[in-house]
Amino acid sequence: MTQPLSPAPSIPLRFQRFPGAQMLERAKAFRVEIAQRRSVREFSPDPLPEGLLDECLLAAGSAPSGANQQPWTFVVIEDREVKRKIRAAAEEEERAFYASRASAEWLAVLAPLGTDWNKPFLETAPALIAVFRQAYGLEGGEKRDHYYTQESVGIAVGFLLAALHHAGLATLTHTPSPMGFLNQILGRPVNEKPFVLIPVGLPAPSCRVPDISRKSIGDIRRRV
Repeated sequence: MTQPLSPAPSIPLRFQRFPGAQMLERAKAFRVEIAQRRSVREFSPDPLPEGLLDECLLAAGSAPSGANQQPWTFVVIEDREVKRKIRAAAEEEERAFYASRASAEWLAVLAPLGTDWNKPFLETAPALIAVFRQAYGLEGGEKRDHYYTQESVGIAVGFLLAALHHAGLATLTHTPSPMGFLNQILGRPVNEKPFVLIPVGLPAPSCRVPDISRKSIGDIRRRV
């Protein structure tokens, strides 16, 4: 017979309740702020304030995760030589992507964004954040299953992008495929799988972004 589980330790929820009008005001203010975030490919090399990225990473680390296993690793890269190596490896994969891996349809969708294999932002941005997904745990040499890692790390990255934008930083989500070179360059273990590479910094004074639009509420919301 299966033994009943003992109650898990718990603490009181800390939650601030707002009047309805204030809730709507807060939601609108956040929507306006986060809608200003754009993917940036032209960065200033200006250094970042000490401790700024750590605060944003702590915000990302507060994201919910499957079984609270927090299956993420964030590697902050500021060393020029390491960034140079990452750029060289990423551009090698990107050349192959644009030359032969991507379908004509995929390239047509990318065309309005003006992207190509050349990725100078991987060196000019003052910092890169390589996000790794811990596919399974390695504790004391023992393999430990992790659950819902894709979903968990995706949510954490969303928290991170919002935190970086709120702090006044520009970002880009860069996903050269495959990204196994990040494990080799950064010395990450086999259980960690590259998830996304995020250049972060201030935009260059001359920075321009594609003229795009977002879907309306009617396009993205359904009611049942």
